[in-house]
Amino acid sequence: MTLYRSFTEMPVWQKAHELAVRGTVYQKNCQSPEYYGLTSQLRRASNSVSGNIAEGLDRRTKKINQFFYIIARGSVFDTISHRH
Repeated sequence: MTLYRSFTEMPVWQKAHELAVRGTVYQKNCQSPEYYGLTSQLRRASNSVSGNIAEGLDRRTKKINQFFYIIARGSVFDTISHRH
């Protein structure tokens, strides 16, 4: 298992951050009022992925650490759901 000093070193966080950036760009490009709620939820869900990965790395017990990774995984599925 690789030990990271910072969550920004984690390849999975880097990919999650890119997902969050894409979610924000997608929301900004979609100006239609009827889609605002959906794109807002997409942005929040995509931001939640990288946030939970970062928070999980900071936790000192493996059980709590894994809990945040599970929450991040759920946010990935939430993001996928809002894109379809």
